[in-house]
Amino acid sequence: MARTGRPQERVLTLSETERDELGRLARSQSARHGLVRRAQIILASADGEANTSIARRFGVSNPTVCHWRKKWFEQGLVGLYGEARSGRPRTYDEECIAGLLCAVLERKPIEGIHWTARSAAAETGLSKSTVARMLSLFGVQLHRSKSFKLSTDTAFVDKVRDIVGLYLNSPDNAVVLCVDEKTQIQALERTQPILPLGLGYSEGVTPDYIRHGTTTLFAALDIANGQVIAQCRQRHRHQEFLSFLKHIDAAVPAHLDAHLVVDNYAAHKHRKVRAWLAARPRFHVHHTPTYASWLNQVERWFAILTERQIRRSSCVSAKDLAAKIEAFVAAYNTKARPFVWTATSEAILDKVERLCKVICGTVH
Repeated sequence: MARTGRPQERVLTLSETERDELGRLARSQSARHGLVRRAQIILASADGEANTSIARRFGVSNPTVCHWRKKWFEQGLVGLYGEARSGRPRTYDEECIAGLLCAVLERKPIEGIHWTARSAAAETGLSKSTVARMLSLFGVQLHRSKSFKLSTDTAFVDKVRDIVGLYLNSPDNAVVLCVDEKTQIQALERTQPILPLGLGYSEGVTPDYIRHGTTTLFAALDIANGQVIAQCRQRHRHQEFLSFLKHIDAAVPAHLDAHLVVDNYAAHKHRKVRAWLAARPRFHVHHTPTYASWLNQVERWFAILTERQIRRSSCVSAKDLAAKIEAFVAAYNTKARPFVWTATSEAILDKVERLCKVICGTVH
């Protein structure tokens, strides 16, 4: 006599391709949590684990496990992504959204030089909230811009490879120093005392000030340990730069070569500077390409100096400013850490190539 009762569940088997795809989903850190969990359920079921055990391990109900097994048998991997949920129908179709994107990306507004959410809404007839939501969805940021400058140096490629090579594979028995000067640092005395930071309110600095002259900071960043050799001077002629080179010569151990990464400022190429360097073969100069100061790591350190020391300081004289900068450098060097340079020369050149294509209109 035939037995009656619940039919035996089908054995779930996976091909090698299906198992690889499910494994990728199950380990994903960016996929939706529900999709990751469904992939884990199917993998566990394919390994022969009972539905009750799977439900208990993943914190779901037994019918949920059965539901996704059924979806797998019916639709395969596509079934795990679920079906579109019912709800309010879309107010705007693809043509409306495409018209919005074409308007903000291809045309300029009649008033002003760039679009705002309100002006784009008035142009397209969409609501301001819809415009803001759609632009956010497609990653269009009307309120932001960034600056760029392409180098016109004919030796750009060679110089990039030379300097990046120093950063990623520094020579033995040598130090690599990124050298530059931060000019015209103003000694500004605030006309009223700075209001200290407190609970519930930020530090207060008056917008008006009294000028007490300027100073120039010469700095050399050691890329190996992050420490900085610094010297404040009143001017930034070749004489002061040559004096700073002598300061570096005294600071760097005599048995080590010194590779200097510098820009193309005229003082760096003065005949007296070149003569001094030629007389000291342990010094090797590497010039950055024109309009490519971002290749010089000391520029990043100048930004730190400006943010932490200069921007909100109040100084009664240029000497006071120089003293505060020197104190900051001394404190910074006690805890200095090198910047981690990760960009290869090929990655930089590929990015510049993509930028050139965008400017020429060959890609979007």
